[in-house]
Amino acid sequence: MAKAAKANAIVGQSGGPTGVINASLVGVIEEVKKHSQIGDLYGAVHAVSGIVKDQFINLKKVSAKTLELVAASPSSALGSSRDKPDEAYCANILEVFKKRNVRFFYYIGGNDSANTCYIINTIAQKSGYDLHAWHVPKTVDNDLLVTDHCPGFGTAAKFVACALMGDDLDNRALPGVKIDVIMGRNAGFLTAAAALGKRKDDDGPHLVYLPERPVSMDKFLADVNAVYTKLGRCVIAVSEGICDTDGVIWTKKIVSSSEKDAHGNVQLSGTGALADFLAGQVKNSLKIKRVRADTFGYLQRSFAGLQSPVDVKEARLCGRQAVKYSVTLQSGSVAMKRLKGAKYAIELFATELSSVAEKTKSLPNEYINSEGNGVTDAFVKYAFPLTGGLPKTEYLGNYPRV
Repeated sequence: MAKAAKANAIVGQSGGPTGVINASLVGVIEEVKKHSQIGDLYGAVHAVSGIVKDQFINLKKVSAKTLELVAASPSSALGSSRDKPDEAYCANILEVFKKRNVRFFYYIGGNDSANTCYIINTIAQKSGYDLHAWHVPKTVDNDLLVTDHCPGFGTAAKFVACALMGDDLDNRALPGVKIDVIMGRNAGFLTAAAALGKRKDDDGPHLVYLPERPVSMDKFLADVNAVYTKLGRCVIAVSEGICDTDGVIWTKKIVSSSEKDAHGNVQLSGTGALADFLAGQVKNSLKIKRVRADTFGYLQRSFAGLQSPVDVKEARLCGRQAVKYSVTLQSGSVAMKRLKGAKYAIELFATELSSVAEKTKSLPNEYINSEGNGVTDAFVKYAFPLTGGLPKTEYLGNYPRV
């Protein structure tokens, strides 16, 4: 592909916010300023929704000081959108590009965002419009194909692990059963991260349930009873997407009038129904007096002050690399490859938009224990470096009495 002619650029942030999606945005802004063939850089207000409404911010006018604050801030600084553009929608986007002489497009998001890039790029190619469309990966679910992991996951994993470490200490102080429902419809990476802070054999979470492994209520209750009988307490991490042995999501079974999200899926993160249901089952069936449950909901996405330093560095690098690729390559998605060696390191590479668009991956079998109620050491080895490290804690109740 020949070097792109001078033109303007648009960047947008799509889908669910994360703790480091703004770092990717700042990476794009920083790198664009280094390339003379890119003129103005427009920030799309609320992603594709803002593009079709012609609502933009001139990002080259934002000060370096403000950009550093943005990079350290959670959520999407430009605003996001859950719109899932079809061909007609993308054709309207392309008309805005033509009007503003935009030939560089950077879209930060998950697999649906990659698909939007893919559709727009395809329409542009068919019409003979020279557009360089690049997807910058993002998702707390960590479920994009090709890349080793996704910017946003490490910070969300750090939040979940820290929350469970605290919950476990709380449960030690006042023993009982504690259930935490964690985001993850189809992929269990984030729920699995609940186990990253375990140091002692009796540390919680003692049970971890993932969408990749169906669980019956009888099995769930038997597992809880076994741990409670042994330890006198039990901390449980549950994915919002866990399903029964018939493959039906538990939340769908227990909510009579299931709310649907913008993509037609049963709403999982905005309800505490699963946590309340599981707590009720444990209390009533096992006759355990102290049973508590929390639904993390959206907390793990935009919690301020808890960025993983590894995650924020990689997110910024991915934004920069998308721009570097765009000035010589026509389209694609930025991906990460983990390098072999004792010390954690990655390298970036480009992959086709079609290899990421509308596709997802699940937590690999080797990361789930044989009982389907916990994670393996292989998962800890994979995920722990992405958190940038976790705090150390101590509890005196295990020491011998005098």
